[in-house]
Amino acid sequence: MGKFDGKVVVITGASSGIGLASARAFAAEGASVVLAARSADKLKQAFCELSHKGQEAGRFIAVPTDVQKEDNCKRLIEAAVEKFGKIDVLVNNAGISMRAMFRDLDLIVLKRLMDVNFWGTVYCTKYALPYLLKSKGTVVGVISIAGFKGLPARTGYSASKFAIYGFLDTLRIEHLRDGLNVLVFAPGFTASNVRFAALTADGTPQGETPRDEAGMMSAETVAIKMVHAVYKRKSQVVLTPIGKLTVFLNKICPRLVDRLEYKYMSREPNSPLK
Repeated sequence: MGKFDGKVVVITGASSGIGLASARAFAAEGASVVLAARSADKLKQAFCELSHKGQEAGRFIAVPTDVQKEDNCKRLIEAAVEKFGKIDVLVNNAGISMRAMFRDLDLIVLKRLMDVNFWGTVYCTKYALPYLLKSKGTVVGVISIAGFKGLPARTGYSASKFAIYGFLDTLRIEHLRDGLNVLVFAPGFTASNVRFAALTADGTPQGETPRDEAGMMSAETVAIKMVHAVYKRKSQVVLTPIGKLTVFLNKICPRLVDRLEYKYMSREPNSPLK
């Protein structure tokens, strides 16, 4: 018996990284999983992988979804309910990053970050909420340490993650008496494709990561911790030692954290801070 037998989990950004790892982890615990992502080809690969891993194929559906578009998010939720009749967990994981100084940034980049990261979360949550309230389920927002402390050369990313934090924190308070669980989940630096696809000042993907991905927490480890946090109905999780330390120190000596962050981020190869 899995922890999520009979439960229905909707995951955005499910074709790679934390999203795909989370789909595997929830499926391993018995959940039926609705996979959503913009890339239909990658989504099909993820669906085929899950369906052929000794799982019941009927426990999975894949719904191509661009979370920037409200109608896509509405269609995603409708497809989940049409197939399974309910939603128990919504994981708002779809997101993109950036790396550029604000002074050099084309504002369309910042808008796209907000459209995908913030509005994607809002749209999906809005349409899933009636079903989550009925099931007394959980809405998850995958943010970042950048949702607690601004990261230099990542203004759009930090702004979007702060916005998600504020949105979900308020949603939790509004539904304190409704049985809805709201989880703000901050993985910290995780080995995934997010830095490869991060946008530069003109909106083009940087195409490579400036960090040693091998030294980071794996997406699989992050996913296991997410599943556990949802099962325990936690309201906030911050992962990685550096993430926890940053959040803690920022409460007591924020100016020191400013300097440490600047020094840390400026060490990246080809850092915009140099």
